Amino acid sequence: GGAGEPELRGAPQPVGQRAANPWGLHDTLGNVWEWTGDWMGDYPRGEVTDPTGPPSGDARVLRGGSWYSEDGWVRCALRSWRPPTMRLPSAGLRLVRRPNGQPSG
Repeated sequence: GGAGEPELRGAPQPVGQRAANPWGLHDTLGNVWEWTGDWMGDYPRGEVTDPTGPPSGDARVLRGGSWYSEDGWVRCALRSWRPPTMRLPSAGLRLVRRPNGQPSG
C-alpha cells in the first residue's frame, strides 16, 4: 500500500508498529476487525457526529478491516456485523483508558 494504507501481512501484527491516528490510537485499520459497543442498525437521519446505532439488537458492529480483508473493506467508515457470540480469527477488541476527568461518550 501507499502512505498510510494498510498492507496485507498474513496475520495480525503487534499494535504500535504504525503511527497513531489523531486520537492517539495505533493500528486502527487493517490489523484486526474491531468489535464495537454498537448494535447494528440504521443511524439517525441527517447530519450526526459519532452516531451510536440502536440501543439493542442481534449483531454488533465491527470496523476497520483486518489483515485478511480485501482493500475495499479496510475503512473506518465501513461497518460489518456479526452476533456477539461469534469468534473470528481476524477480529478483536481495543481497550481504551480515558484520562481522569474526561467525559464518557
